[in-house]
Amino acid sequence: MSLRTLPILFINLGGEMLYILDQRLRAQNIPDDKAKKVMQDIIGTMFNRRFMEELFKPQDTYSRKAMRTVFDRLAHASIMRLNTASMDKLYDLMTMAVKYQVSLCMRPYDLLLVTFNHMDAILTYVKENSPTRANVDLVIKLLIQTYSTLSSGELQLIRQNLLQFFQDMHIRVSIFLKEKVQTSNGRFILPTSGPLPYGTEVPGTIRYFTSDGKQTKSVEFPVSGKYTATQSEGSLAMRGDRVTKLGTNMYSKVRPSDTTVVTETGEQKPSQSHEEIPSKAADPMVKAELNLLAHLMGAVESKSEMKKESDFRISMFNTDQEEEEFAASRPPSEMYDLRVINIDATKGSKSAELVKILGDLSIPEDTAQSSKGDDLLALMDSAS
Repeated sequence: MSLRTLPILFINLGGEMLYILDQRLRAQNIPDDKAKKVMQDIIGTMFNRRFMEELFKPQDTYSRKAMRTVFDRLAHASIMRLNTASMDKLYDLMTMAVKYQVSLCMRPYDLLLVTFNHMDAILTYVKENSPTRANVDLVIKLLIQTYSTLSSGELQLIRQNLLQFFQDMHIRVSIFLKEKVQTSNGRFILPTSGPLPYGTEVPGTIRYFTSDGKQTKSVEFPVSGKYTATQSEGSLAMRGDRVTKLGTNMYSKVRPSDTTVVTETGEQKPSQSHEEIPSKAADPMVKAELNLLAHLMGAVESKSEMKKESDFRISMFNTDQEEEEFAASRPPSEMYDLRVINIDATKGSKSAELVKILGDLSIPEDTAQSSKGDDLLALMDSAS
């Protein structure tokens, strides 16, 4: 497992979230000043300098449930509010878009180009906000510093970790179905023709060489696909040419109905949504993973201050009926997260020896320090 996967996963999911929110804000005719504030507040929270510096340290990838909770808090870092069904749909669209992009990376290096496409787009959202823009520029530099020297093998391991994170997520999305890149069961159709990875030759030629390496002849043979050679490797430089379109905003020229998930009947309703995570309570198993994140994202307003007159709600659905059907069709939680059996040794029958061992293992709590992690989601509600 690679310890460098988390920044790539977080930035690409965050980029897709911003694309979708930007499209929905426009579709629902939210005033420009409010829409701009939402985008800049969320980006400011995502790219908090201290948080990003810690995020880039080698560490394990967060679980699905932890990542879902993180983006729930990020989406509510400004004056915009989403109900649970809309947040679930937003996360479904985010994850399927990034899964599609990772699946189509023809070589490990392309994974970085996809990430930089997201970063380039994020810069355009904060071009008038100098402090946030400086933080985004810092993250681009961190990406270059961290990933530009990795070998193809290390990048391929990151790609495998990402695909493992998205494994068994087969949510049908309208825009993918219309482009015929997704099947009716939610699986992606990978192309067998088109551009080739940089540095490879167009198939169709067999070359013969002598023992000393001299070519003696070549034979052409027919190929079933149509291939084109890629002329440029793609640049990781600031404002460089990324070559690939993967990671760019695919919602910029689509209708609102394209930002939807689809049921098996073919209607624009939800398919398999992720497990609902209550907004006021998190699974204890997520606490450890979110503790550092919640601490680093800093504090602004408390829960009592979250509701303001300027707050507004947007929906990820086109009709109330669509939202109701989405909320009523949640699959069981075990479809997306491994079930964990918690054994509490302090309850039930136990021997005196076990009680003594448990007592020896107990560590006195420092009340001054432990209070920081008691309510992680309260801390994340206060982040912006």
